[in-house]
Amino acid sequence: MTWRVTVDRGRCMGSGICTALAARSFVLDDERSRAVGDGSAPGESVLDAADSCPAGAITVTENGRVIGPRD
Repeated sequence: MTWRVTVDRGRCMGSGICTALAARSFVLDDERSRAVGDGSAPGESVLDAADSCPAGAITVTENGRVIGPRD
């Protein structure tokens, strides 16, 4: 199973919280975050990053259903 992780780079403010929480899934590029690769292995750290993003720029989906950020 793979999760699709997207970052809205227009909303991203480059805080780096996602890279600190899930360094295997995110990287800062030109002072904005982007997801590493097309998909991410499921993991709590990816959901934590989506939950913690101050700009709400990260979305995690599984089979087309949004699972992060969590309410």
